[in-house]
Amino acid sequence: MLSDPAPDDTTEMTEVDDVDETDAVAPSASPVVYFGTEFDVHGLVRRYNQRAIVVPTFDPEEVLPDPKAEPFQRGRVWRRPQQDRFLESLLLGFPVPGIFLVEQPGKKYLVLDGQQRLTTLAAFYAGKFRLESVDDVLRGFTYETLPDDLRRTLDDTFIQAIIIRVPQSVEDYESVYQIFERLNSGGTNLTPHEIRVALYGGELVETIRSLNNDESWRELYGRRSQRLKDQELILRIIALHVDSANYFSPLKTFLNDFLGEHRNGENLDLAAISTLFRAAAAALNFAIGRRAFRLGTQVNAAILDSVFVAVMDRIRNGPKIDIDQHAWVEAYNNLLSSERFIDAVTKATANEESVSVRLEEARAAFSAL
Repeated sequence: MLSDPAPDDTTEMTEVDDVDETDAVAPSASPVVYFGTEFDVHGLVRRYNQRAIVVPTFDPEEVLPDPKAEPFQRGRVWRRPQQDRFLESLLLGFPVPGIFLVEQPGKKYLVLDGQQRLTTLAAFYAGKFRLESVDDVLRGFTYETLPDDLRRTLDDTFIQAIIIRVPQSVEDYESVYQIFERLNSGGTNLTPHEIRVALYGGELVETIRSLNNDESWRELYGRRSQRLKDQELILRIIALHVDSANYFSPLKTFLNDFLGEHRNGENLDLAAISTLFRAAAAALNFAIGRRAFRLGTQVNAAILDSVFVAVMDRIRNGPKIDIDQHAWVEAYNNLLSSERFIDAVTKATANEESVSVRLEEARAAFSAL
């Protein structure tokens, strides 16, 4: 069994050959309902500590951050001088950028933009550091040791906020997704799936997280993706298994809509899907092994989604599979020798025709086994 990377290893352990959907142009989004307001700093910190304001972790395996701990923010953790200068600006009465929040059920707010400002404030109020890279008159102070007038100045300073009303539909969530993309366009960009799991958390995301731990899947895919590519591919497999007839490009919007429509398992039998996924992974791992999904050393995402869906369909449709390793390898090799299939997994792989062709070819190859 493959071991997981060390916790501080941020290298992508398994390279994946796939279309880059980051800059894909999504369909026109519906307008969102939002309003502007202001929060005093003391109130913001109180809401953060009470989990009424939630900073997303972008990974369903991460626990929501403790108010007194550093949250997971890939490539976006402020250095101490940045934290100090932000706090100094507030203490001096300088203007600071506002924050973007999305209303969630239960009067909670998800942070779209402003993560570092909020976590810096929470850490300072919790006494985690003292001011250093600031003017001499402020250097060395913690929140508790600030003079009373400066502490009141900080507590009572208002920060502007744009609040997007609770999304009411899949279309609303797609609009919020697009806003999130635009607000997180600097530094180390969040991947589409990192944004997706932050916005569409629910039973389906948790099911994907569980399937990502499957031993046969880990053997087939390789070591864990630090950018959630392995979890995105599981979502692709499930979405195409359930709804390939209605696939549309761009791929990221198709996946957003599918996850939005089924986020808590609505109209899905997640237990049955999980059983099929695990059975397909076990069959492919036993019959073909690590060379599955690879034309060379990289995992080819288009081969992976089509072959995996085809095997899940074969298991679901019956009869019971008696895995003849030679027959499975021959079927897989024949599939890779099809010029039509290879074109569909190497050229314009996210468009409707390519997806349809490769699924048709893969289903035909495995249906007789």
